Amino acid sequence: METIFITHPSFYQHEMGAEHPESPLRLEAIQQHLERTGLANKLQMMTALKAKEEDLSRVHSLHHIAKIRQYAPETGYYSIDGDTLLNPHTLEAAYYAAGAGVLAVDEVMSGRAQRAFCAVRPPGHHACFDQAMGFCFFNNVAVAAAYAIEKYALDQVVIIDFDVHHGNGTEDIFAHQDQVQMFGFYQYPFYPHARHLPAATNMYNEAVPAGAGSALIRELVLTQWLPRLRQLKPKLVLFSAGFDAHAEDEMAQMCLTEEDFAWITAQVIQATMLSTHGRVISILEGGYALGALARSVTAHIKVLAGLAEE
Repeated sequence: METIFITHPSFYQHEMGAEHPESPLRLEAIQQHLERTGLANKLQMMTALKAKEEDLSRVHSLHHIAKIRQYAPETGYYSIDGDTLLNPHTLEAAYYAAGAGVLAVDEVMSGRAQRAFCAVRPPGHHACFDQAMGFCFFNNVAVAAAYAIEKYALDQVVIIDFDVHHGNGTEDIFAHQDQVQMFGFYQYPFYPHARHLPAATNMYNEAVPAGAGSALIRELVLTQWLPRLRQLKPKLVLFSAGFDAHAEDEMAQMCLTEEDFAWITAQVIQATMLSTHGRVISILEGGYALGALARSVTAHIKVLAGLAEE
């Protein structure tokens, strides 16, 4: 069964200034590396569909959605904060980024595809129920999870967030909602400096120090994540796939490699295979060192597509 790769032209038009690290060059680097390695030819390419208002309103307030629409400029930029800006194309890109996950859910849950990778911009995991921040406007992975639960009556969905930054928006949206269990690690103290204490019982987000590398993260996955994942028996796994914990990424100070991201992906898939029947969707978050990002995404997709040994 095929692995699909979902993206959209609008993702290349959203930009937040010439020096901003979250730029269209990120998707260009990924696409070029997939083509150079031949992996692009082994994936089914699909174009994202635009999210509907009802898709967004499952996880965001109507006030938040209206604000983002209101902020969209006709020219120049509108700054929500110093890192999060809209240009005239941002609103369209944000709707398609959220819609990519919805399309992926339909393709995977219908059996037309086994797995999906959504190469989207802007990212989403910092977007809270009522707040845009940290390069994020709508929470793409939360939109996909909530849609899957409602449309396909799933009793258990797991979100795996291995971005270097805390997926505070996802936690804000799903804390205490037991149909969604979130697993993550993140560098701390570091942006967004948000920790939910005491943590909700459905949240397994572990703060790790700067300099954390393969040994610490693999131990965390083996001892904390995998036993819980096997017990939960989720029906669908969603990755919030940020690659800025890579040692080459100067956005942060963690020391993972593309091999670590591939290993995490494989471990999670194996631990949940029986209950999910292999249904996995991955949605791009961070990753700003272009070479490391491209290699890491490729390694991640190879595992998703069952091509890691090739």
